[in-house]
Order: sequence, then structure tokens, then C-alpha cells
Amino acid sequence: MVRRMFRIETEVDRARRDLLRSRLRDTNTAASPVLRALRGTPAGREAPLHVWALDATGDLAGGLVGHTWTTWLHVTYLWVDQRHRGTGLGSFLLAEAERIARVERGCAAARLETWDFQAPGFYRKQGYEVVCAIPDYPPGITEFTLTKRLATN
Repeated sequence: MVRRMFRIETEVDRARRDLLRSRLRDTNTAASPVLRALRGTPAGREAPLHVWALDATGDLAGGLVGHTWTTWLHVTYLWVDQRHRGTGLGSFLLAEAERIARVERGCAAARLETWDFQAPGFYRKQGYEVVCAIPDYPPGITEFTLTKRLATN
């Protein structure tokens, strides 16, 4: 019955994708008193946070892509070129993102996701704790969600 009542689309142009995203965000925000209180405040705005490093020749040596929202830093990607791994660059990029999030944006915690074949051990060494493990996501691989309380200085 539903199929006859509505035209269902799975791929849409950018304008309609943005409309759908904002409509869903606004609807979910309206349903939560906490999210409603954040709306329109600096804490309620998601802000990108990118940190990158160039080597002596100007080539990209590594980088971190994430964002802050409310009091959280969310690390989406952290990458270091193979030639520069083991130099401490990954730790430095992560620490710099945490510093910016804590000092400049008032964040109290950070979160990220990684797979078992990537870097869960690296993140544990940086003070992150596993709060969730999803086995077979994708099949044969475990995805971890890790969090860290950001120290106040």
C-alpha cells in the first residue's frame, strides 16, 4: 500500500539531499529538549576541524579530518603517509586536534571509530578506551568505537 501512496527515491540531487538532511536534523532536534536548548548556540553548531602536516618538500605527510559538536571532538580520519609512520606524526596530529577542540572550542571529550586491522592499539596508547565493538562490520572485521576525556590544563 505504501508504495502506491508515495514515490520513493534513493538518489537525489545536492539541493534535495541538503533539504532532507536539514529537515531530519530539525525534526530530531525538535523532539529533544536538550538539543532544542543547544539550537542556535555556539555549542549547537558543528564545526569542521582539520589538521595536516607537510613534509620538507611540501608533500602531504599526514592529516586529521574531524569536527566538533557540543562538547565533543569527533575524529573521522587520521592518516600518515607510509614514509612518515613511526615518527610520532600521528600522535602529534591527534594531540593537536584534541588541543584545539579542548582549548579553542571547549570540548571535554573525543570519539572515533577504527577497524581491528587499522589502529585500535595506537588509539589506546593515546588514552582512548573502547566503548563499543561491532563484530563482522564488515564481515570478518570488527569495528571499534573509542572515546577519551580531554584533560583540562
